[in-house]
Amino acid sequence: MSQFFQIHPDNPQARLVRQATDIIRAGGVVVYPTDSAYALGCQIGDKAALDRIRRIRRLDDRHNFTLVCRDLSEIATYAKVDNTVYRLLKHSTPGPYTFILRATSEVPRRLMHPKRKTVGLRVPANPIAAALLADLGEPLMSVTLILPGDELPLVDPYDIRTLLEHEVDLIIDGGFCGLEPTTVVDLADDLPLVIRVGKGDVTPFES
Repeated sequence: MSQFFQIHPDNPQARLVRQATDIIRAGGVVVYPTDSAYALGCQIGDKAALDRIRRIRRLDDRHNFTLVCRDLSEIATYAKVDNTVYRLLKHSTPGPYTFILRATSEVPRRLMHPKRKTVGLRVPANPIAAALLADLGEPLMSVTLILPGDELPLVDPYDIRTLLEHEVDLIIDGGFCGLEPTTVVDLADDLPLVIRVGKGDVTPFES
């Protein structure tokens, strides 16, 4: 049976945030809000937790997880960022974007694209997500909470609780955070390439 925390969407309670990160560090799988939709997350490098998320979402080994980071400096630890890319990232973070970048050796191999050696990274502008990442001190491995057979993410924490209370360790109720997915931009090559148009404005990445 999962725990269920109601965390204030604008002023997250530090006590509940700390309890949530304790659950993550102990190998837990959590449902948490972002600035685009609810997501499933676990500790970076935790293969058992990652496999549990794959089972919940019925994902194969080719599905790319995203590293959700607290800020630009954390992105630079896990991705190769030159000056041009840095300026684009600075303009667009935090925000509802996922960026595909060349991975550094800090990224677990199972999270990289097997051929391109890229990884997806994002910095959300959601206060609860930001508080979790600050307390955790490292990125969360994440995927959007879309259940098998569904086309849209789950949006109601109580529906999530009904469906997943025996599958995850914690559900964070942070209110409604939207249905629209992130905009995905590939910055691994010379020119930005918009892979998916979502909540984030694509104008900065159009040539």
